[in-house]
Amino acid sequence: MEEKKDLIAVLQQIQQKAQDALHSVNSADDLERWKFTYLGRSSEVMQVFKEIPSMETALRPVLGQKANQVKTELEKRLELTHERIQQAALANNIKQQKLDVTLPGRQPERGRLHIATQTLQEIYRILAEMGFQVYRSREVESDEYNFELLNIPAYHPARDLWDTFYTKKEGVILRTHTSPGQIHAMHEYAPDPVRIVLPGMVYRYEQMDASHEIQFNQIELLAVGRNITFGDLRGTLEEFIRRMFGSGVETRLRPSYFPFTEPSAEMDMKCISCNGKGCGVCSGTGWLEILGCGMVHPTVLKNGGYDPEKFSGFAAGLGTERISMLRHGVDDIRNFWANDIRFLKQF
Repeated sequence: MEEKKDLIAVLQQIQQKAQDALHSVNSADDLERWKFTYLGRSSEVMQVFKEIPSMETALRPVLGQKANQVKTELEKRLELTHERIQQAALANNIKQQKLDVTLPGRQPERGRLHIATQTLQEIYRILAEMGFQVYRSREVESDEYNFELLNIPAYHPARDLWDTFYTKKEGVILRTHTSPGQIHAMHEYAPDPVRIVLPGMVYRYEQMDASHEIQFNQIELLAVGRNITFGDLRGTLEEFIRRMFGSGVETRLRPSYFPFTEPSAEMDMKCISCNGKGCGVCSGTGWLEILGCGMVHPTVLKNGGYDPEKFSGFAAGLGTERISMLRHGVDDIRNFWANDIRFLKQF
């Protein structure tokens, strides 16, 4: 019993001594040293905890409770002192530091539309004037809509033209072009005529360079009706280019191949970066491909719900970033998605 009283008295003395020492603590460093002395592993309080297991069984609960009370009280006072020191340091900083209200303020940066968005809106405006309306389709697409219904069956070698991002779910991919939107739109509008713009991001697993990216915006043009000809396609594209770049722009239309159009073509524009002399942007050719186009393949028309004996149509896919490159003299397509504020602020 005497041993119990002695240890309780020792704990009370430890507590009093620690509290007295805390009154003279006025800095974070002093507080850290106090914590080490009175609450560290080798402190007197912790030594009492180590002695308890060796005492009589009847004494252990009482002494353990008292030791916990002392430790908890010291931890509470430690927290209060820490807060007191922080408040004192803050008050001292406010007192010593002066705010010079004559200094000019910092003008906050204003947000702005991304260059790709600006170009898209300009394209929308021009094509709206030409009678096209916007139709949006999904970016995560099925293999059926991205390939099968566009006359690209699973065995077709043309699938190698698109470096596809596949998902873990069978038959689900990231669309490689905006052309699947043609089928969605035709299913919705058939058998009525349609003249739409299908914008959106597309994804291809390509080697990135100055003129190729793994993701980029594309705009699809689709017109389906009676008696639509290749002349209508060429006239529409040349008028769009004239309105987008001015009347002095030089373009060329050359034969190409796409499984979902027949006949097919590609339109090139003389490279503005080098004025046709050849550079890294145009791969030394002096020309930059800006769109693929053609007359909608009869199979695609049929898959969309139109009778190819009565209806015809044309389609074209424009590269938005490439149009931006030509309009603004940008020499590397990767700049559009590098999120370099120095580049974006120019527009």
